Amino acid sequence: MSGRVCASILQRASSYTLTLSSTAQFQPRAANICHFSSWMNSRVKSDISGEDSGSWSLSGRHLSTRQDLDFQLNQVQINSILRSNEQNVSVPEFDGRGLSAVRKFESNQLPANTPNEDRRSSATCLQSKGMLFGVFDGHGGWACAQAVSERLLYYAAVAMMSKQSLEELENCMENERPLPPILQWYKHHADFNYRESASLYLDHLRVFWQELIESEEHGEGMSPLEALDYSFKRLDADISLEAQVPLSNDLMKSTAIQVAFAGSTACVAHVGTDGIHVANSGDCRAVLGVLEEDGSWSALPLTRDHNSQNQAEMERIRSLHPPSERDTVVTEDRLLGVLMPLRAFGDVRFKWSHELQQSVLASLESGVDLDSLNLYQYTPPNYLTPPYLDVAPEITHHKLRPQDRFLILGSDGLWDELGNEEAVRLVGEHLSGIHLQAPVSPSEKQMQLGEMHELLQKRQARASPALDTNAATHLIRHALGTGEYGELCQERLALMLSLPEDLARMYRDDITATVVYLNSDLARPHHS
Repeated sequence: MSGRVCASILQRASSYTLTLSSTAQFQPRAANICHFSSWMNSRVKSDISGEDSGSWSLSGRHLSTRQDLDFQLNQVQINSILRSNEQNVSVPEFDGRGLSAVRKFESNQLPANTPNEDRRSSATCLQSKGMLFGVFDGHGGWACAQAVSERLLYYAAVAMMSKQSLEELENCMENERPLPPILQWYKHHADFNYRESASLYLDHLRVFWQELIESEEHGEGMSPLEALDYSFKRLDADISLEAQVPLSNDLMKSTAIQVAFAGSTACVAHVGTDGIHVANSGDCRAVLGVLEEDGSWSALPLTRDHNSQNQAEMERIRSLHPPSERDTVVTEDRLLGVLMPLRAFGDVRFKWSHELQQSVLASLESGVDLDSLNLYQYTPPNYLTPPYLDVAPEITHHKLRPQDRFLILGSDGLWDELGNEEAVRLVGEHLSGIHLQAPVSPSEKQMQLGEMHELLQKRQARASPALDTNAATHLIRHALGTGEYGELCQERLALMLSLPEDLARMYRDDITATVVYLNSDLARPHHS
């Protein structure tokens, strides 16, 4: 958020009065879906209204432009909001099969949307080795991110299982015996599953492992790299299929269509003794925290954002379509002028033919309200040669080194506010317990001595102990609360956490962060 926009909000908040003098004061952040989305249609047109009449609509509640809004949260209230979705998990050093590559992990989420469109997953593979961590950023609603967060780790774990283990699963299913657990999940108490679709999800997972059993090449199971690549593509194909075929009940059918028409980016890491494999589709990000010999921290990105800022990705997209579409495939930094991430699950509006989309939506019961499912009749401009979008992940393998200390997985809401180096420095300082002042920029080095002294005084808050034991919370606190001089600004943080739900999404995104602490002993010579 720019300083000008923040100052504008702070000025309005300081008097406890919300004043809307002109729409130009609002500088909404870019969302993954542009103006035609249901959020914009239902919220912007109806909620930010009535300026001439001196009223303002918030979720159907009309407020006077002079009505007070409390932006002054105290420290206890701020901490309660920031920590409500915290997760702290310690991992046993030995899991019965060897030394674990993960010591512990800490995770947190802060929603801007209502409900939150981000999801996260974490689990230990029980029939193979390693742990899986995922961050999923939904758009067009939360439905696709929810389904992918429940299912993708199962697909990857099954792909890594040996043919013998898969045959045991199939034998249990045929004889109606309990299945041996595939994953040990680490769930937050607020997490939930699509219970009405559980049987459908298991049926399609079973078809997946049956095909692997029949494959002569499967043998001891796929490598993590192969498993991640195949699981992304297979799950997306299943999501597309489920929306097209008849299902046992209307609720399951409407859910399947809702999942397919919504979308989700995904970043999944498999952490094992052979290193880290990261599969990324979209604009979530994985960054490795490295402790250098001089005691400083450096960031090693393990993903590249799939958006218009990635020129290689832009050329890949353009190469898949005729030269006549070169100037229309990506316009205004969005796919077909609409979608910001250039790879994603779901989003069949950018994958199916127009005729198939109409046919599937028409298959819903006549009484179903499409708006209630976050569905709408819309064809992107210049939709000439679909598909324009796919989910094929970009996969990176990194062999663990002694200096590799932690891995940060985050949705783009985190990286909109923090750079890679800043995020790693924050977690590194949190890990070491030493909270240094922010580094001096080149322009600041030209300051006179008195000016520099004043600057360092303003930054002195950096030397104070961390307020949070959870590193993910520490990241989110600094992402939203860092002031102009690198210090934590209580007023800025209180403001960003106090914004009404209809305004919050305009100034920040949902934020999800997971920090995975690595067992660096694995990389030392005596463990080779």
